[in-house]
Parts: sequence; C-alpha cells; structure tokens
Amino acid sequence: MSRALTCLLLAALAADAAAAPSLPRTRAVPGGVVVLHVTARPGSSAAPQAWFGDAPVMLLPSGKHGAGEWLAIVGLPLSQQPGPAEIRIERPGQASATLAFVVRAAHYRTQRLRVAPAQVDLSATDLARVAAEHERIHAAVAAFSDTTPATLRLAAPVNGARSSSFGLRRFFNGAARDPHSGMDIAASTGTPVHAAAAGVIADTGAYFFNGNTVLIDHGAGLITMYCHLSKIEVQSGQHVAAGEIIGAVGATGRVTGPHLHFAVALNRAFVDPALFLRPAGGASRP
Repeated sequence: MSRALTCLLLAALAADAAAAPSLPRTRAVPGGVVVLHVTARPGSSAAPQAWFGDAPVMLLPSGKHGAGEWLAIVGLPLSQQPGPAEIRIERPGQASATLAFVVRAAHYRTQRLRVAPAQVDLSATDLARVAAEHERIHAAVAAFSDTTPATLRLAAPVNGARSSSFGLRRFFNGAARDPHSGMDIAASTGTPVHAAAAGVIADTGAYFFNGNTVLIDHGAGLITMYCHLSKIEVQSGQHVAAGEIIGAVGATGRVTGPHLHFAVALNRAFVDPALFLRPAGGASRP
C-alpha cells in the first residue's frame, strides 16, 4: 500500500472514530491511537487476533461494515519511532498477515521541576523499591482479558483543569527523566476520584513516585491508572461501576502539589488520555 493511500485510509478511519461515541479519537503519533479495519477469514465470522509487537491488540466488531469486519484499536507507545509500522493479524486457518500504517512525528514540550533531592538521587534501597514497583505496574498494564469495554470514551475521573502535559520531556532538578505518561488534573486534596469506566481493580498500592495509586482493568488491554491519591477506597479484585468513587485527590509520591495524575494504557502502551475523554468544558463526569 502506498504512503498516500495509507494516509487517506487513516484519515477516513479517524473521521469514523471521531463520529462514533464509543471510540477514542485517533492520532497516529507516538503516544497516540490508531484504528484499523481488519477482516475475518473469507466465509467465516470467527474473530481474528491482532498483535502490535508482542502485545495483543483490542479488536471490536464493526457493525458499520457487517459481519466479519473488525476494528483494531492500537495504542502507540511514546517510544514508537515515526515512519512505517504494522500490526500482525492471525486468522483461523490462514497464514499470518500484516496490516501497515504510518506513524507521524509528534513534538512534545519540555518541563523543568524542583523536588526534594532524595526523589531524584535515589538511595540503593529506593532504587530497588522503584524497580520492584515498575515491574508490578508493568504486570498490571500488561493484562489482557476477553472482556470488551462497554465504551472507549472515558468519563473524567475528577472535574478540574486538565494540563496538556502528556509526553512532556521532564527534568527534575536538572536531571532528565522519562516523559510524562499521563494527564494532570487540578483538584484540591480530598476531592473524590471516580472510575473513568466500569472495570475490575487490577492493583492498588503506595508507590515511591506515584504515591497512593489505583489501576483499573477495563478489559481487552485497556487500563486506567490514578496516582498521588490521599486515600484509596477500593481493593484489588473489586468490580467498580463507571463513576464509582475509588479514592481522593492528594499529594503523595513525587509531586509539587495536590492533583490527580490520570493515565491510560492500551496494549501495554501508555497513551494520551485526552483521546479518550470528552473535551474539557463538555458534559461532566456522572
């Protein structure tokens, strides 16, 4: 497929996704989301499987194109290089195939913050703790269940001013650190935090950088994460409804003040939460 034809196809899919209330907005850049059409094996309506790298990809039935048509909802990590990319398609009874698309470049801003030195120059004990916590979060984000989310348009977990901080190249006390992988929402300590959609609590904990944290598994590789909470009001394995209170805004972990760090992961990649939320100033959270 030519680059021009691929771009036209992605533009059409983006228009479809923007018009469909249950799908995220598409943005084919590092940290973004692409939606691709996948067909089943000719003469069969059996669901195919899709993979992006070694991560399984969410597939949703596409009612618009009839039986045997699916939409692959693909999350692109911030580390994704611009240029050609592809997902692998596995159809029962057929050899593997690929579906190509193009990732555009994204330009994220730079942020410089001052925090306590002990939160930048970590002791051996803290380094070991952070490494263990990273593996724990990675395990929760890597979950992929057969449950399909009821919607991919999420409700704001708290009402407040949203920063456009996703993807920021961050420097703490002058030292470069990983890009910002979520959205900061301004709110005062104690403000209730609500589940952005129905799901199962995948994990909770008090983390070195993230503070008090809740992760919710919404199914098929869609995970939301809520950080820096002053308190947690749910436990692992608990089913929660959309809008249910899961905790309260705080300033725990590595922060400069109270706020909610809200993150969204899709097929193991943290992606821009703004693509899943109604525009700020629109309908508020239930």
